[in-house]
Amino acid sequence: MRRTLTVLTVLTVLAAACGGDEAARETSGSTTTESTAPGDLASTDLADVEVTGEAGERPTLTFDKPFGVEETATRVLTEGDGQPIVAGAVITLHFLMVNARDGAELGTSYEGDPARLVFEEALVPGLYQGLDGVTGGSRVLVGIAPADGAGADPANDVLETDSLLFFADVQDVRVPLQRAEGTAVTPPAGLPTVVLGDDGAPTISVPDGDPPGEVVAQPLIEGTGTVVEAGQTITVHYMGALWADGSVFDSSWEGGTPATFAIGTGEVIAGWDEGLVGRTVGSQVLLVVPPAKGYPEGTPDGSISATDTLVFVVDILDAA
Repeated sequence: MRRTLTVLTVLTVLAAACGGDEAARETSGSTTTESTAPGDLASTDLADVEVTGEAGERPTLTFDKPFGVEETATRVLTEGDGQPIVAGAVITLHFLMVNARDGAELGTSYEGDPARLVFEEALVPGLYQGLDGVTGGSRVLVGIAPADGAGADPANDVLETDSLLFFADVQDVRVPLQRAEGTAVTPPAGLPTVVLGDDGAPTISVPDGDPPGEVVAQPLIEGTGTVVEAGQTITVHYMGALWADGSVFDSSWEGGTPATFAIGTGEVIAGWDEGLVGRTVGSQVLLVVPPAKGYPEGTPDGSISATDTLVFVVDILDAA
C-alpha cells in the first residue's frame, strides 16, 4: 500500500506531460499559438515525421507544422524481440511527448529514470491503441488523434483539436501472473482467516482478541518464482482491512487492475517493505501490520486511525 494513495497509469505520463512545472519547449522549428483546423495541416502522414537519435537516448522529432493525424496511428521504427504489450502487462519505457501542432515539448522521461506503467483500458485511448501489441525493445512513434488524447490543456497551450506525438523506447514488457499460484500453506491459529473467490479475490475474517504487536508475514500460498529483492518493482493484487472491525479500506481486486511500485525503498508502508522482501513471485502473503509499521499518524482522510492495526492479503504477481 503506497504512502500516497496514487495509482500509476499512463494518465500519469500525460499528467506529467501536460501539467508539469516546466515551460513547454520546442523540439524543432517554430511554434504557433493559433488554433488549426484539420484542413490547414501541413501533413497527416506519420512517415513525414523524422526521428533522429540513438536508441535509448532522447530523440529529436522534426516535422512540418502544423502536423496532425485524423486517426491514431503507430509507426514502428525498430522492432524489438521482447514480449508483446497486452492487457495487464507492465511496461518500462522512456518517452517523449510533443504537441504535433507546434512541436512544443509536453513531457519526457529521458532526463531521469524510465517510466513504468500498467497497460490497461482505463489509460488514455490513443496510447492504449498505439502501444497495443508493440514488443519489448521496440522504438515506436504514436500519432494520437485529438479524439483519443487527453483533451484541452490551456495551461500548456494544448487545444482540443491538437494531435500529440508520443515517442517511446520500450525497454521491457512483462506479463504478470493473474493470481497467486503455488503450494497452499496452512497458517497457525489466531490469525485472520482468508477465503478466496473464483477470481482469487479474498474475503478476510478477523479473529476476536488483541492484534499482534509486531509485523506478521504469513504465506498462504508459497510461489515458485523469483525471490523479491529490495529495490525491485513488484506487481501485486492486494486487499486491506482493519483488525478492529474487519472493514475493507482498499482493494486492487475491486478495480480489476494490479498495483505496481518499488519495494524495500520506503515507497510503501514499512510493514510491506518488511513483510514482502524475501518472498517469492506467485506467493500469497497475509500481512498483519501494527500502527507503527503502517500509518502511525493515521491517514489524512481518517479512514485509518493512528491506532489501527492493518490486515492485508497480497498476491505477488511479478518482480523485476
